[in-house]
Amino acid sequence: MESPIVITGMGMVSPLGCGVSKVWKRLVSGNSGVGPITRFATDNPPIKIAGLVPDLDADPEAGFDIDRVADPRERRKQDLFSLYALAAAEEALNQAGWLPQDLADQCATATIVGTGIGGFPTITQAQQTLTERGHRRLSPFTVPAFLANMAAGQLSIRYGLRGPLGCPVTACAAGLQAIGDGMRLIRSGEAEVALVGGAESCVDPLSLAGFHALKALSTEEQQPTSASRPFDQARNGFVMGEGAGLMVIETLEHARQRGAEPLAVISGYGTSADAWHITAGPEDGAGAALAIRAALRMAKLSPEDIDYVNAHATSTPVGDRAEIASLRQVFGDRLRDIPISSTKSATGHLLGAAGGVESLFSAMAAMTGRLPPTLNMHNADEDMQDLDFVPDTGREKPMRHVLCNGFGFGGVNAALIISRLDAQDRS
Repeated sequence: MESPIVITGMGMVSPLGCGVSKVWKRLVSGNSGVGPITRFATDNPPIKIAGLVPDLDADPEAGFDIDRVADPRERRKQDLFSLYALAAAEEALNQAGWLPQDLADQCATATIVGTGIGGFPTITQAQQTLTERGHRRLSPFTVPAFLANMAAGQLSIRYGLRGPLGCPVTACAAGLQAIGDGMRLIRSGEAEVALVGGAESCVDPLSLAGFHALKALSTEEQQPTSASRPFDQARNGFVMGEGAGLMVIETLEHARQRGAEPLAVISGYGTSADAWHITAGPEDGAGAALAIRAALRMAKLSPEDIDYVNAHATSTPVGDRAEIASLRQVFGDRLRDIPISSTKSATGHLLGAAGGVESLFSAMAAMTGRLPPTLNMHNADEDMQDLDFVPDTGREKPMRHVLCNGFGFGGVNAALIISRLDAQDRS
């Protein structure tokens, strides 16, 4: 019998702050990380709110300490999404107690960090420099900073991780696919440990304008914390967020051999394609249902075993409806009895980092028996009013198996099942 794959370390940078335990406490308490954009002037851009990672000035308790992550010289060589990944990785690796020094352990460690867009602000800033000041003023680090695989590359370099290096660039499913890729590398024997997840930082005037042109973003600005409202009839688009969520995974056998504490089990993973449309899934959710069923098969679980769904739900009417349709396909009438929530209501949509962060939320739900709420949930769509969206207030519920979904442009779907450690008997 194969040894289960377990999580032994978790690290997070998010609009709710930095550090898994601090962010989790804020999430289940109903806090929101959405607010006005302060990073650049918003006189001209049509979107004026986002889920920005707070700095230490804004959040002395859990703000992002950029000076601790990299000195000014190093920061000039990296985009912010890589710096977020470095901060999340430090927390995850330290909790796992995995800072390999010998060559064998370094070669046995994979680094797989997904992203949707990579260093987009570096690209837009470089174009502005080129236009206004000419090519001689471009930094030689422009290209190395914006490459999508550079978060994974920077982590590998900093920690001497010499195993497989990868970067799924699969839109908003990238974080979950990175975890799935890490699982495969462990199962194939190409790695014994994997640092996996997602990172993103593209709250930028051009990206906001581009998503606005798609009519995908909420245009609200008067009450930022109320703008992200998945499943609610009044929703009008998602709120852009940023951050990083990374975890250290390995087999339970490997963790025990080295004396590491396993936190939760990654029981199943599935991925699929809609083969339908570049930005919208089919109304019946068929492609997403394929991924969920594949995750259940890998986990050797039935739909009746799932106790909670951390939905991908971004707060777009088309996306939310398709996801609920996929869940009804898989779970049937039992879906009425399964709590479903969207933590994007508190963080905004972190694009390629969403799966990394939300997989950690799912693990924490399984570990603590706490359901995070769907904020701003006042009036569900008429055909969803039979469902439990954990509106506005979190609550306690014993959980054995948690489903986490992630779907992206291009029709990519991913589903992950995370189980409580003592659920190994599958009963």
